Amino acid sequence: MGIRAVSLLSCWLAAFCLLCVGTSGVSATEFRTPSITAARVEWRAVLDQLRSEINSRPGIAPRFTFASRQRVPAGDPRATPALVQLNAINSSLFAGIGRSPVPVLLPFDTSAYLEAQAGGTPTPAVSRYQADFRPADFFHAGPSGYDAVFSLDPGAGAGLPSRIFARPVEVQITGSILTYDLADPLGGRGAPVKALAAQFPDIRRFIREGYVRYAFTRFGVPYVVSIQCLDSAPRPRRLACREAYPIAERFLKALRIAGGQPARPRRDIASGVAERPVSRSPDFSYRPSGDIIANSSARNRGGRADLITYSQIRFPLQKAPALVSSQQFGKRRSGGHQGVYPWRDSFCEARSFQVGQCAAGFGHQGQDIRPAPCPPNSNGDSACHPRRQAVVAVRDGILIRSLKQQAATLQINTHNEHIRFRYMHMNPSAMDADGILNGRRVAEGEKIGVVSNYLDFPNGTSYHLHFDVQVFTRDGWIWVNPYTTLIASYERLIRGRGREIGTDPPVAAAVAHVLPEDVSRHSVRRGERREN
Repeated sequence: MGIRAVSLLSCWLAAFCLLCVGTSGVSATEFRTPSITAARVEWRAVLDQLRSEINSRPGIAPRFTFASRQRVPAGDPRATPALVQLNAINSSLFAGIGRSPVPVLLPFDTSAYLEAQAGGTPTPAVSRYQADFRPADFFHAGPSGYDAVFSLDPGAGAGLPSRIFARPVEVQITGSILTYDLADPLGGRGAPVKALAAQFPDIRRFIREGYVRYAFTRFGVPYVVSIQCLDSAPRPRRLACREAYPIAERFLKALRIAGGQPARPRRDIASGVAERPVSRSPDFSYRPSGDIIANSSARNRGGRADLITYSQIRFPLQKAPALVSSQQFGKRRSGGHQGVYPWRDSFCEARSFQVGQCAAGFGHQGQDIRPAPCPPNSNGDSACHPRRQAVVAVRDGILIRSLKQQAATLQINTHNEHIRFRYMHMNPSAMDADGILNGRRVAEGEKIGVVSNYLDFPNGTSYHLHFDVQVFTRDGWIWVNPYTTLIASYERLIRGRGREIGTDPPVAAAVAHVLPEDVSRHSVRRGERREN
């Protein structure tokens, strides 16, 4: 083939590729929405299991009706009268339980509780019917499923081995009709649990991202039970994962159907192009996702390029301008807009926290956000000090936070989303005083704190907000890169589209997601929890 023919063929191929790109309407740098899978709930099996649990207490069995005399659609409450009755009974303990479109499994024996009431005890002690777990610290049900947190006090729980850890142990459970589809190198791993195999045939246990997790499927729905722990030696202030195993297994053995109600079948949600402003911002710029500072990642494995906007949120600081960049690496900036732009990704920077989405298997779990520095002519005006910069709710949602905790988590549970946003480094005492606690509902844009530093003491981190995103998967709540989500939210705040600068992310950051063999043995080390 002659040189001219080769040249013409090359031009034709290039034109064809451009045509294909134009037809798809999506360039390589388009922001995308997440892909989400919806479960199909086996409600007939749920009713069979509930009937078995209720009939174990003959004295209260007549209170439930399992057959409707009318022919009604499967999603109609009249088709499942026993569930309607169960929701009504348990709503006094677990408010809104009937809103869950998946069966609510909790360590609560409704039949035994009702039997005690029938025997003359009007308000039985709830923990007695919850395998000695305290009344729920947190319970929330919504269109995508439910989440709950229970605690076991030191010394509680007959038959449990003694433990070194001296504080209550929190156990979380989530059941969700929605699971986020991730490129997850650790997804689906874990070891079977023989002691629970009869009750949960597919259950698997694994330690991931600072939690021991038990994942299983029941009635077609994914559930995950988890306890925060360290894969290390037991200590009074640190719960060792091996101390958590018997507590989690006690919780799992006690699970029974506590509520839930069939809803219309849900469809899978395909990924699409994310909405962004059309007009350009005159000054906002950012470096590509995954392009972290050179040599700042663990084992030099690079960042994690991710162009997914996991939710359409409000920016977490009340005002612009703001800086998203490294907290630990690089030079600090000052001086107006030139000091806050361009932004730079810091997800997967070197930390000792496990993060399965990072190529090294551990790193920074989110992004650090700073308010703009005071301008040179501020003359000491305290109004621009970071501690006066309001932190706000990024969506309408419900808070998960116990007293004295440094982190506040905002959970969103809607028809199309089951997602969490975590805020860190605000003042715990101030949050306690302001009622930033379990179960509080907040509206998008509502102030929930101010920018501070780690535990709010002079030798802590610089003043900044750590913000991260977790989505629910079959392995539980997984940290994902919030950088693209923050860019899109900031563009909405300033009503202008930013400009990406620099080159494409390094190849290692874009494609290397295989973890080293010893990541599972990696744990948080003393003195390395100060910044996240």
